[in-house]
Amino acid sequence: MTNSVSSFTTHEVANQTPPIGHYNAWLSDTALRNAVAREGGAWAEPQLLEFGAVAGGELMDLGYTANENPPKLRAFDRYGHRIDEVEFHPAWHRVMELGMRHGVHAFAWRHQDTPGAHVARAALSYLHAQAEAGSGCPLTMTHAAAPTLRHAPQLARDWLPKIHALEYDPRVLPMQSKRGCTVGMGMTEKQGGSDVRANTTRALLQADGSYALVGHKWFFSAPMCDAWLVLAYVDQSLSCFLTPKLRPDGSRNAIHIQRLKDKLGDRSNASSEVEFHGAYAQIVGEVGRGVANILEMVALTRLDCMIGSAALMRQGCVQALHHAQHRKVFGKLLSEQPLMQNVLADMALESEAAIALTMRVARAVDAGPRQPGEAALARIATAIGKYWVCKRCPPLVNEAQECLGGAGYVEESNLPRLYRQAPLNSIWEGSGNIQCLDVLRALGKEPEAREALFAELLAARGLDASLDAEVHWLGEALTDRTTLEVRSRMLVERTALALQASILLRAGNMEVASVFCRSRLGGEHGLAFGTLPADAPFGYLIERSFPGV
Repeated sequence: MTNSVSSFTTHEVANQTPPIGHYNAWLSDTALRNAVAREGGAWAEPQLLEFGAVAGGELMDLGYTANENPPKLRAFDRYGHRIDEVEFHPAWHRVMELGMRHGVHAFAWRHQDTPGAHVARAALSYLHAQAEAGSGCPLTMTHAAAPTLRHAPQLARDWLPKIHALEYDPRVLPMQSKRGCTVGMGMTEKQGGSDVRANTTRALLQADGSYALVGHKWFFSAPMCDAWLVLAYVDQSLSCFLTPKLRPDGSRNAIHIQRLKDKLGDRSNASSEVEFHGAYAQIVGEVGRGVANILEMVALTRLDCMIGSAALMRQGCVQALHHAQHRKVFGKLLSEQPLMQNVLADMALESEAAIALTMRVARAVDAGPRQPGEAALARIATAIGKYWVCKRCPPLVNEAQECLGGAGYVEESNLPRLYRQAPLNSIWEGSGNIQCLDVLRALGKEPEAREALFAELLAARGLDASLDAEVHWLGEALTDRTTLEVRSRMLVERTALALQASILLRAGNMEVASVFCRSRLGGEHGLAFGTLPADAPFGYLIERSFPGV
């Protein structure tokens, strides 16, 4: 007797959340659109609308492929010649092409005479990072290099037109022959980390006025770029240098990639360790002004850390909300169940507060050259926001995973990728303690920074009693200089929450602002998401965040 089983179906597939599919990441994000308009970037809506479709469509698809195929180091060619090249999957190149075509790296500089340009550019970066965060590294550094390069007028005249071009050109060619260029950074060394004064790389003056670099970098970001801003010592003076991939004669520069970093996340992107063996470099600015000059770049990359973390939070919310709107448990949609509504609404509230603060800092950066008060606010609020928004990202993304259950732990969803990416921005460009110390430094040495900060907080005076009480407490806590450093994390955290509250209150949507103040300042919240007060407007917050596609 034989049994023949030609087909066997165990069950019908049902109650599975459908793919989100392509959607417009700009049009579906009310909090983002409100924040961009509020901070002066509404004039860029046509560009944001166009890129929103790309970010929620083709770019989202490419993100999966780019992360499934990480870069590979090709240190030598087949004949044994040293080439120090990084090989990427075509999906990465397409991601970079789309990002640069839409100005993620250059929009603010191409429109620098229009107020709000940095706000609009921040929104472009926010949309991009939701789909593929790793490429944000070279795009961010290329964007942020401009202020530092302007300390060397001739270098700026030569390089900035290529850096601000809207074409991605991965070919290894002299800058003059490229359609567009990207820029990376090399600051940290093994023995120093954030303490760049402990660096040992030396810069030796050459007869033609250039320098030869000898040393190493422990984190050399984006080794596939066309040039890098690097810190090195000239005698006892730490200075900044532009170090191109190719020497002026077209030969390869003596920058030897030792290995690519095997990172937790950011896997689509290449980070490396390098050695300089007499690498050609040109000084940027004055000898001894290296830290001050490169910190102008760091100020912008720290803003992009906020943008990147806020973007991951947003995408985590999108994934969780979409799942809850389609998945039934115990006979009801998840989105209809009271406890899940609390979780989803709380996440949506956190995400909105994150993008509200981020865009306010972007406006301060934008207006700083024209308004001293905004420049002072940018200096202190960037560190505050970088600390807090980046700290809030990992727990929110983990909560989003939990909303999907086991499916959120499986690589076929993009939540494991978001979760691996989530810790990066709290580490990159200065970890949490560095940000807190920067806040203390600004408060202690720049009276105008303290004045700008409290002007921003007090702009919402009288709109909510819990905020008024918090601002009063902050004033007293910051005046007490004893044990200030050891208390600084608590102080920066509470300042960030007060800033978010002030921004949301002045935005005028009291359903959002009131529950934020009650939960974050008024004590009506626990330590986990999903602990909003029982009468919070759950349905409104959920619908506002992502109405579904």
